[in-house]
Amino acid sequence: MSGAGFAVERSSAPAADRRPRAARRALTIGALWAVVGGNTAVIVWLWVHGGNVSEHLTTGELLTSLGRITGLLASFSALLQVLLLARLPLAERLVGFDRLTVWHRWNGHACLDLVLAHVVLTVWGYALMDKVSLPKEISTMLGGGVYPGMITATIGTGLLIAVVFTSVVIVRRRLRYETWYAVHLAAYAGIALAWFHQIPTGNELVLDRVAADYWRALYLVPLALLLVFRVLAPLARALRHRLRVAEVVDEGAGVVSLRITGRRLDRLNARAGQFFFWRFLSRSSWWASHPFSLSEAPDGRSLRITIKSLGDFSSRIGEIRPGTRVVAEGPFGVFTEAARRREKVVLIAGGIGITPIRALMEDMSGDVIVVYRVVGEGDLIFREELERLAHERGITLLLVVGDHATREGRRLLSPRHLRELVPDIAERQVYVCGPPAMTELLERNVRRADVPPRFIHTEKFAL
Repeated sequence: MSGAGFAVERSSAPAADRRPRAARRALTIGALWAVVGGNTAVIVWLWVHGGNVSEHLTTGELLTSLGRITGLLASFSALLQVLLLARLPLAERLVGFDRLTVWHRWNGHACLDLVLAHVVLTVWGYALMDKVSLPKEISTMLGGGVYPGMITATIGTGLLIAVVFTSVVIVRRRLRYETWYAVHLAAYAGIALAWFHQIPTGNELVLDRVAADYWRALYLVPLALLLVFRVLAPLARALRHRLRVAEVVDEGAGVVSLRITGRRLDRLNARAGQFFFWRFLSRSSWWASHPFSLSEAPDGRSLRITIKSLGDFSSRIGEIRPGTRVVAEGPFGVFTEAARRREKVVLIAGGIGITPIRALMEDMSGDVIVVYRVVGEGDLIFREELERLAHERGITLLLVVGDHATREGRRLLSPRHLRELVPDIAERQVYVCGPPAMTELLERNVRRADVPPRFIHTEKFAL
């Protein structure tokens, strides 16, 4: 993934100017955790207040009691999934899309674990109380009107399991992007279906009107934010900026650049190193958005993105024609000059990860070194542009070419090799961008080259 932006000052901001931003980021993260912790505490209180904690509970009652709390927490976790990727501007600017994505991934696993625990504990507990077998209890729950909303709850559970399953890296790589995207949209349906199960059957909600109203608000607030920032805001921006593809350029080696123009692009307030979610309104791609960085610092007149053929959509990007309308969500990301905390900087790019690095070269001044890692000479993108920018801005450009599968290529960008290329790397701020596996390896190598983690900034090209 990656980004775009409006031109900013060429000089690096002093450390004192960055302190307010760091304080705002810490405050934002603290507020997010306070919301999570506060609502979790309220949910646990509702569970306790509903008579679910007692030393006189039978085994069946204890299991169903645990089933209730895991069900309530699972629903809250699912709503957090919506909020984490609802494109909330403040959270995106200060926390960063990468960090929110990591939280989204781990919360998704927790959500699935809670859902499965809820199902197992509830069925097992009711079977013990009804003194029937598990298959008989399941048949009773699904086959009649004794437990309202069980069919919809079962469908919703199946949808959530499908979403987590398709998010596993190995499975994700075997699926077409369109299939993966459609299944994730189904997660919203799964959350909605859970609603029709909880209100009529949840003891904590049926017997307490205030609790029921709180639960309704817990659903309505994330869904309202989702509607505003994922639907209405992009539509309003599309009407305001009238984005269109102005030019399609074949950069070679399966790489295509799109130049996008529109009205009042300076009002986007984007910065080099950020990214947008792009939706191209052509017959074959209008329904899905994809994250891409700008490959040059925005100048208020046009935006350029550069895409390598790696999947279903990217392989067809060259088919997009000039004049195609574009809807853009963003800008997002904190892979910018504003994250700089040291005067000396190293920008390390792997493969197509050069795109935001190339934009940052226009935005950063001072002692800057760019290390560009590719497998072969034919994989170098923007070579002439990079060399021109390096010359004009006094940037040191290092091209590292070699196949990591060969004996000679194994040492490339190892900790020792990094110290050879940049002897004072331990004194620099390091930005790393590229495919996920490469970025994770480079981040480890940079740490082993004695760069403190707080001075390492990464951006992974992954959905």
